[in-house]
Amino acid sequence: MGLGGALVFALTAYLYAVVAWVILSWIPVSRDHALGRLEAFLDRVIAPATQQIRRVVPPLRMGGGGLDLSPLVLIIAVRWVLIPLAGRLP
Repeated sequence: MGLGGALVFALTAYLYAVVAWVILSWIPVSRDHALGRLEAFLDRVIAPATQQIRRVVPPLRMGGGGLDLSPLVLIIAVRWVLIPLAGRLP
C-alpha cells in the first residue's frame, strides 16, 4: 500500500469515527464506561474539526434546541476529498 492507499484508509477510518461519534453522542454513558472512554477519545479527535465548521455553519435553531450540522458537513467534506483520491488508485 502506497501513500495514496494509506491516505484513503485513514480518511475512511476517520469517516467511520465521525459516524460512531455521532451515534455515541445520543447514548448517555458514564465516562468510566468503555463506551464513555471511546466517546471521549473520539471527541478529542473529531471536535476540533467540528468546532471550526460551527464557526461557519452554526447549529439550526429548532424550538428549544438546536440541530448541529457540523458532523454532516465534515462527512461531506471528507468524502469530497476521498472520492477523487480513491479513484486514482490502481
